[in-house]
Amino acid sequence: MTGSKDERKAGPVRGELSVFALEGIPEVAAGADLAGLILAAAEVAAAGVAGGTLLRDGDILAVTSKIVSKAEGRLRAAADREQAITDETVRVVATRAYPGGVTRIVENRQGLVMAAAGVDASNTPEGFVLLLPADPDASARALCAAVRARTGLRLGVIITDTAGRPWREGQTDIAIGAAGVAVLDDLRGTTDAAGKLLNVTAPAVGDEIAGAADLVKGKASGNPVAVIRGLGRLVLPLPAADPVTARSGVVDRGAAILLRPSETDMFRLGSAEAEALGYTRGYAAGLAAGLTAAEADLP
Repeated sequence: MTGSKDERKAGPVRGELSVFALEGIPEVAAGADLAGLILAAAEVAAAGVAGGTLLRDGDILAVTSKIVSKAEGRLRAAADREQAITDETVRVVATRAYPGGVTRIVENRQGLVMAAAGVDASNTPEGFVLLLPADPDASARALCAAVRARTGLRLGVIITDTAGRPWREGQTDIAIGAAGVAVLDDLRGTTDAAGKLLNVTAPAVGDEIAGAADLVKGKASGNPVAVIRGLGRLVLPLPAADPVTARSGVVDRGAAILLRPSETDMFRLGSAEAEALGYTRGYAAGLAAGLTAAEADLP
């Protein structure tokens, strides 16, 4: 766990952010009480913190999707991972062949555009794959409601997964599910320090939180949960628990708000797929024009 005991007790000062991994969470099986496992680990960790408490009001829990999927029984027998990817695919965005197979970037059932539809074969039994949570926002809401009820704290939950990015090498964690957290800090309509109107600025803070959490969780450290402290301003009431807040328009909209609608997506297809589609359409249009001209020349 990063940060000294005194630092975790005091929390970050204004303008600072504290991120630390929550150690001691065991292997998760189907049907596991995920909230209970997380809070039990927090209780053990609290024994080493001055004041005897670890989680604080306004904290955000970043939870790796893998343990959520395992708790929800999303492990599937799959002799062929490629078939599992096909089954989870709604739309193919781009493909690229490599020695031994084909990389597929697709839109999956959750509306996420990811490599291999988010189907994961790592850290799973041989012959099995792990699918993403069926509804990551619903999973986040259930977990958030459970940890809030058991602690009495105003906590937020973000479910994270790893994804690549267009134009950038490498991968980073992103928010695929969220509850009790504003994942988009919409600043449109406000002004900057120079008084200029902001027209498009809306930081994807949910993804930024997920990326920060990954720095301390790691990929193979066995720490699937991180605690983010210092962003209490982003923690929201759960709509079902606060209908007045929901009616006021300050409402928890989950991580689905980060999914860009296809009609506004300027890069909906990979370059090869766009070229092939353009060729097909151009060929069809040219053929139709040629047939029309030929018919016009008939006596």
